[in-house]
Amino acid sequence: MFSGFPSKSNQNEDAEESLCNHPEKRNYNLSEQSGQKCLFRVHPSVSQALAENKPVVALESTIITHGMPYPHNLSTAKEVEAIVRAEGATPATVGVIEGEVHVGLSAEELDHLARCKSSLKVSRRDLPYVISKGLSGGTTVSATMIAAHQAGVPVFVTGGIGGVHRDGENSLDISADLTELGRTPIAVISAGVKSILDIGRTLEFLETQGVCVATYGAMKNFPAFFSPQSGFTSPYQICNPEEAAKLIASTLTLGLQSGVLLAVPIPEEHAAAGQQIEEAIQAAVTEASAKGITGRNVTPFILQKVNELTKGKSLQANIALIHNNAKVGSQIACALSKQMHERKLKGKTHHHEKHSSDSESDIVVIGGINVDFIAKGKTKALHFGQTNPGSVCQSFGGVGRNIADSLSRLGRRPLFISAIGTDSHSDAVLNYCKHMNTSGVARLEKQSTATYCAVITESGELSLGLGDMDIHQQITEQHVSQFEKQLSSAILVCLDGNIPVSTIDYVCSIATKHNISVWYEPTDSEKACKPFLSDAWKSLSYASPNLAELCTMNKTLGVPTPEVLPSSFDDILSVGVALARPLLEHLHCLVVTLGAEGVLVCGEHDAGSVNLQPRKEKRRRQLCALHYPAITVTAEETMNVSGAGDSLAGALMAGILQRRDTDSCVRMGLMAARLSLASSHPIAPTLTLASVDPIKVQSQFWPKPSFMWID
Repeated sequence: MFSGFPSKSNQNEDAEESLCNHPEKRNYNLSEQSGQKCLFRVHPSVSQALAENKPVVALESTIITHGMPYPHNLSTAKEVEAIVRAEGATPATVGVIEGEVHVGLSAEELDHLARCKSSLKVSRRDLPYVISKGLSGGTTVSATMIAAHQAGVPVFVTGGIGGVHRDGENSLDISADLTELGRTPIAVISAGVKSILDIGRTLEFLETQGVCVATYGAMKNFPAFFSPQSGFTSPYQICNPEEAAKLIASTLTLGLQSGVLLAVPIPEEHAAAGQQIEEAIQAAVTEASAKGITGRNVTPFILQKVNELTKGKSLQANIALIHNNAKVGSQIACALSKQMHERKLKGKTHHHEKHSSDSESDIVVIGGINVDFIAKGKTKALHFGQTNPGSVCQSFGGVGRNIADSLSRLGRRPLFISAIGTDSHSDAVLNYCKHMNTSGVARLEKQSTATYCAVITESGELSLGLGDMDIHQQITEQHVSQFEKQLSSAILVCLDGNIPVSTIDYVCSIATKHNISVWYEPTDSEKACKPFLSDAWKSLSYASPNLAELCTMNKTLGVPTPEVLPSSFDDILSVGVALARPLLEHLHCLVVTLGAEGVLVCGEHDAGSVNLQPRKEKRRRQLCALHYPAITVTAEETMNVSGAGDSLAGALMAGILQRRDTDSCVRMGLMAARLSLASSHPIAPTLTLASVDPIKVQSQFWPKPSFMWID
């Protein structure tokens, strides 16, 4: 879990309860024990564009730190970003600043990298060291590909890629760019390979790595950076952005896990200087060899020397080809975005022709949609009655929507049932949720879409929360019953506490009749009681309350509960286990979120762990609990406190449905929650199965969970 991370989403609940069930621990400090932090930072403009399925172009930064002298490097970086924007895409310059990989840089961060004289050249092999030491550097092609892929950016523009060095058959000096192209599914747009390299062997190596290589334009000639011709040809040739986009889309759809290299020749008007530059390159190569310059220092030395010998013509040509690559790459990114959008619309049209409620959904989520406004102060204390400096961002939340969003990003296709108004907010939220199956969302005349506003301090504490949630009462039994066929055939139904009691009772009756697993997300301590007002709760399989909500559930059943929630760690665990016991008479499993203290998973004992897999029949069983410690996030890293608990629940469900072991399921949930806290959105747009797979994400240290028997 996260230090003080809210176990529930944005609700119109008491301000203290909505943030954490331990108000005294609602800060987001990085614990010394954990020592973990978010290694990738996605700029809000990039995150927003990705969330809205708009085109984004990744850009490397070694050209800033090592490719050009100041101030040419800074002006070129700004010009390239401006070209990307002019073509309708969002630039995402990648760099490492003080041990954090940034995908998208602010003006200040660009200037910092451009001026920094101690910046390192960061490739795949260098990332662990640079991050561990808190250093800064420019990312090479390989490191930029890694960061872009992590963020979900499929198109990357650079000047030229590295390759097999001359005499590489003996020295084995082969750029990591080539192996990265063989294992990371990113489209790289470049001006080919620098002529100082062995281009023939480079193309052979790319073939061995399974990389699709194509020249962009009318000819198959493979370019050599400053020259449109290298004496070699590409295997393939594409003529325009639309063809390039189809090629990239095919690669991504096939799931090959290898990249595409699109080679763009330098513009003709600058190619005329190519011969002079080539002669200067040969002279620089000879001098580098004579001076014993090797490895990563070769390219910067040669570029600097060539610039001197050509009296700046090579720098002008270098800038020109980078500008051209940025223009072409942005056009390709826009074409790819358009094609993917059209494909989704076509799929939706076909889908609705088959069945308007999406008969393929095997999960149903019923709950609220909110439009969230998160205001974060820039001072330690907020002063009411006056204007405070801060930042305000809009995002889309609601417990049900968040869980359905999380599941959708983790490879599932849940049917989401909810209600919204017919106002401007409803159009915005449906547009944002295009990746989800929202065919169960009712649009109601003369109703307002639910809105929520949270005011949080600089350190991440909730100062005030306001919500207009009346429309959630329109998620009625009558509306939900239209989807009874989908409910009765689902493998899992998730309910949030925003919906009416009568709707919860109806769904629970369907679940009992068809032996369906139901997950109840209580939302807040006031609404946690809803299924427990009748015997409906006995039809639940899972619930994910915090400690206060767990108390409410027990109180509703007449079970004695403590008047004051415990504060010491041992007492928290003891009370959590004691309050879980009565509910486990009928529930299969309880996931109790403990804020700063982590997660308590309670249920049937199975080989030293808790069995999370749905049970086919109720039987007498031995009960136990596992406590998983928190993952912490600093106040500086925290951008949004409204979706971490929902991310946790959604990822847990995804792991259970994949039949993963309990440790893996909980760790998926914890990593999804961490991504949420570091994002401006309740559910991080960067959330994917790969980003929360404990096998693939090996940088996180996982302490062994504590085991307890439940009498």
